[in-house]
Amino acid sequence: MTKKDERWIDWNKLKGLSEDEIEKKAQEILSIMTLKEKAYQMSGDESIVTGGPRMAKRYNDHPLPAGEDKKLGIPGINFSDGPRGVVMGASTCFPVSMARGASWDLELEEKIGDVIGIEAKAQGAHFFGGVCINLLRHPAWGRAQETYGEDTFHLGAFGVALTKGIQKHIMACAKHYACNSLENMRFKVNVTIDERSLREIYLSHFKKCVDAGVASIMNAYNKVNGKYCGHNPHLLRDILKKDWGFKGFVITDFVLGIRDGKTAVKAGVDIEMPFHIRMGPKKLVKLVKNGEISEQEIDEAVLRILKQKLIFAHEGDPTMYKLDKVACNEHVMLSLEAIRKSMVLLKNEKNLLPLNRDNIKKIAIFGKLANMENLGDHGSSRVYPPFVTTPFKGIKKLAGSSIEVVHDEGENVDQVLKLARTSDVIIVVAGYTYKDEGEYTGKSGDRPSLTLKPEDETLIAKAAEVNENCLVVLEGGSAIITEAWKDKVKGIIMAWYPGMEGGTALGEIIFGDVNPCGKLPMVFPKSQDQLPFIDIATREIEYDYYHGYNLMDKEGYEPAFPFGFGLSYTTYSYDNLKIDKTSMKENEELKVSIDVTNTGKVAGEEIVQLYVGYKGSSVERHVKDLKGFGKISLKPGETKIFIIHLKAKELAYYDIEKKDWVVEKIEYLVHVGPSSQADKLLTASFKIE
Repeated sequence: MTKKDERWIDWNKLKGLSEDEIEKKAQEILSIMTLKEKAYQMSGDESIVTGGPRMAKRYNDHPLPAGEDKKLGIPGINFSDGPRGVVMGASTCFPVSMARGASWDLELEEKIGDVIGIEAKAQGAHFFGGVCINLLRHPAWGRAQETYGEDTFHLGAFGVALTKGIQKHIMACAKHYACNSLENMRFKVNVTIDERSLREIYLSHFKKCVDAGVASIMNAYNKVNGKYCGHNPHLLRDILKKDWGFKGFVITDFVLGIRDGKTAVKAGVDIEMPFHIRMGPKKLVKLVKNGEISEQEIDEAVLRILKQKLIFAHEGDPTMYKLDKVACNEHVMLSLEAIRKSMVLLKNEKNLLPLNRDNIKKIAIFGKLANMENLGDHGSSRVYPPFVTTPFKGIKKLAGSSIEVVHDEGENVDQVLKLARTSDVIIVVAGYTYKDEGEYTGKSGDRPSLTLKPEDETLIAKAAEVNENCLVVLEGGSAIITEAWKDKVKGIIMAWYPGMEGGTALGEIIFGDVNPCGKLPMVFPKSQDQLPFIDIATREIEYDYYHGYNLMDKEGYEPAFPFGFGLSYTTYSYDNLKIDKTSMKENEELKVSIDVTNTGKVAGEEIVQLYVGYKGSSVERHVKDLKGFGKISLKPGETKIFIIHLKAKELAYYDIEKKDWVVEKIEYLVHVGPSSQADKLLTASFKIE
């Protein structure tokens, strides 16, 4: 047992401090610490020799501590990873973040963060490293499933929602800062990018999390403009800490997040995770004594760490943090709600769906994925739930006893054709697994192709030839090109990696117990020619101002399915777009309202989207940018007025010469509708004067 020092601090007495008291107490604690004790706060507590083998056996099966000083009574940060749930124990497995991005439901995402915070703390963690908000530049990115989509506004809103939920209980970390959207070459690739694209497209979602009070930022592995992110003072000091006023601390991505301790400290890294390799106490003390870094730089980092530990010293309600809360029924039901609202109905020709149980005697389900527990990547984001409901199990259960539901993996063509001919409806479950996309460890990683595997496309085509009532259910982490077969089938559902209750939600949606309401958080292209350049083996790549729907708009491409698109079992109309003023100043906001009517026969939830265009700009701008969204529930025949507030400052661009944000005094176009598709949008205009 570690002997308490006479300087020992009773952390339990430090709960509920005001901001001024936290500042004072952090300074006071810092003043009594030795250089070695301060340096100890700046790296993981374990060495790679002791911690590495255990982590290799099962990653993050216990909290990973950093800066736990029992002698002084200072707690560690006790890291646990994510983002689809807590990776420790047998925790609730939510749909992957990309699926949740398709819900467009910020209230739901905050609830998910709340549950994650409870389950992490119940298992001994005080820090959740799973607010992944890297921008999806190209859907081939192997870890696309870990983020929310392609749009910076949408990303920022979801990152803030998850952060708010988590930080009701523990510290949250937003990652991977920045320009991290290639997996295979993540340790080597250099991203070249101009300052405007960097600030507007690849950083603004991080800025929103900083403004929301996120406790920590994790730097990425890659280089930006020639410097590793963990060695990049422009990213960490100039932008994050100085321009944005970030009050939290910066941690490294694991093991190779930095290559040199001295360079990292000077650049603005505060903690090396999860081991003390390059910023261990002995090395930092030696660097200070040799005059290579200053003790002031150490103090600045440790002060940030202490402040966050003091902010999150609260215990909350102790009854919430019991092990019986982990994967409890309430949390599992939230996972089910999340995937109900995240699956996207992409096609429903001749109202194939919902299926009428009274008119069906037999359903044949094809594909290896139909009865596979397919939750997504098996890397650092892997969650181990106590059970998983597969598509086959879910559909079979929801079909009821009067309908025969059979499963065939689809390997024998003659057997497929026989089953397809003798079934009322056929369902093909196809897509990807962790073997096809995910964290790169010599296997998996970035996707070499955006189409389904040839055998899956053949299976779909053969089965649909003999049974026109064919539904395809897609599983995967981002966009899938469907051109080879989409016109041969009546129905398509994007199910993503759906979490532990994905099969239940799929069955509910197929039989109409739940009305689908998810919408795409990225474009589904017709071909890779409609996407930015990508080379998954490159060491050098340029990121510019265009990707996703912004690139589609610029080039006039027609996607297979546009950004923000998703069908329902009902229909909606948009009318009477109004703005409360035709001009405003740059410190004001605009009230935008629109009448949305459920013109169908069943209740539903519609996602309303607001985009803004720029008329007469002095700089190059996108045709339109997402600047607001929300969800509205409507009964059949019901009309509601939906209101969105648009702040003028959200319309600014970054002026490289002035090194500042500029709101132009020009005319702006407000577009409101059900997706980014131009002919579905109503338009009004206003000026900023």
